[in-house]
Amino acid sequence: MDALKLIAQDCMKAELPVVNVGDTVKVHVKIKEGERERIQLFEGTVIAKQHGGISETFTVRRVAHGVGVERVFPIHSPSVDKVELVRKGRVRRGKLYYLRNRVGKAAKVKEALHVKA
Repeated sequence: MDALKLIAQDCMKAELPVVNVGDTVKVHVKIKEGERERIQLFEGTVIAKQHGGISETFTVRRVAHGVGVERVFPIHSPSVDKVELVRKGRVRRGKLYYLRNRVGKAAKVKEALHVKA
């Protein structure tokens, strides 16, 4: 079991993005098309964080052309180039699955104006 932990620690990224539930983020994802590789942006609200360690993931939701799109990103994946924080959100829940049932302004997350240090 210790050998698995050592392998997992080698695969973990050094600088982790500080992503919390309710934040609006831009995720830079590496997309491979044939032999070429490009970076695609996926911007949305973080509605969930799962697990921990090497298998930690976060779910980002956005509405594109009237259809809700959710993607789950492993934090330590090599295909996730970087995660930019657009704005901090102020929420009172650990999972924001209730946003799936809301449309328009009701699906907004309040912005955290004062961050406690």
